[in-house]
Amino acid sequence: MASYRIRRNKAGKIVVLDSSAILMPFEFSIDLENELTRLLGKYKMVIPSPIIEELKFLSENGKGRKKTFAKASFEIIEKYAIAEAGNTRGDDSVLFLAKELNGIVVTNDRELRKRAKEVGLHTIFLRNKSKLVLD
Repeated sequence: MASYRIRRNKAGKIVVLDSSAILMPFEFSIDLENELTRLLGKYKMVIPSPIIEELKFLSENGKGRKKTFAKASFEIIEKYAIAEAGNTRGDDSVLFLAKELNGIVVTNDRELRKRAKEVGLHTIFLRNKSKLVLD
């Protein structure tokens, strides 16, 4: 029922991405934009600035595939909005921004999903390594 209400919103929804969501297309060969459109209809992607810093760190100091994926992610995220998230870092910045913008958290991080649910935020996550699901 919640997904029906979200689809009916003519202005669209705001989705706030964490680093695991940004890396999803590389790790699981999923089309993030098409999957979000399937779930929400019209939406706008927002990335907290601390997540950009996290990806920069991974692209410089990561190892193996994670480092390669983080480097490649910069080609994708340049077309999304980047927002300041107060004095928060990492997962806290995602939750802060989602609360401020009344957005939906997109993540594959189980702990972040749990924390988002505790503060009353909707989440979108990957199920069966093939499709996104709204919770």
